[in-house]
Amino acid sequence: MFVIGITGGIGSGKTTVSNILSESGIKVISADQISRSVTAKDGIAIPELQETFGEEFIKDGALDRKLTAALVFRNRKALDLLNRIVHRHVLDQMGEELDRLEDKRVKAVALDVPIPVRQGFLDRCDVVFTVWADDEIRQKRLAKRGLSRSDALQRIAMQMSREEYREIAAAEIVNNGSIDDLRRQVEDVIGVQLRERGIRYKSFLAAPEATSEAESVQS
Repeated sequence: MFVIGITGGIGSGKTTVSNILSESGIKVISADQISRSVTAKDGIAIPELQETFGEEFIKDGALDRKLTAALVFRNRKALDLLNRIVHRHVLDQMGEELDRLEDKRVKAVALDVPIPVRQGFLDRCDVVFTVWADDEIRQKRLAKRGLSRSDALQRIAMQMSREEYREIAAAEIVNNGSIDDLRRQVEDVIGVQLRERGIRYKSFLAAPEATSEAESVQS
């Protein structure tokens, strides 16, 4: 099974790239989707999060995302602690899903992961691509999610740098332009990898109808 890693910072468009892959019949596993599941009401990570951060960060049995974000994006130590707790559960479930897909003889799967940790992500990927966008463009995208300019730039600053992402990637997809430009880049850098391995997929250049074969978990 050919495992493709897709990574990038907040607002870069990595989920859009993953959606393009999914539309073309590539299986997608989203770390963000799993993260929401393990921190939802009675999620597997809730007891440890409550013990670590306190009861005030748990609301109706789920992680209070707004309160937690206000803490961790201004406190590197708290962010690292949150990531360490949540990512362990995310990577465990991601690994189980990969094993399941491999047993089903799925030919290709993409892992959509914001933080490219070595164990559980990089060591499971055959190739990794990073998605990047300029900070001002990312800030405008995050504004559409309701984040202020200062909050958006603070979150961007807390994440990996462009150079750090490039160090672990086979190629960089730059998402500063149109969706058509993004599709062309996906075709150029990911499509060639699939074709070299004889893996069939629907063209990334247009948005095809989703097929019943596409088994995906998207953020």
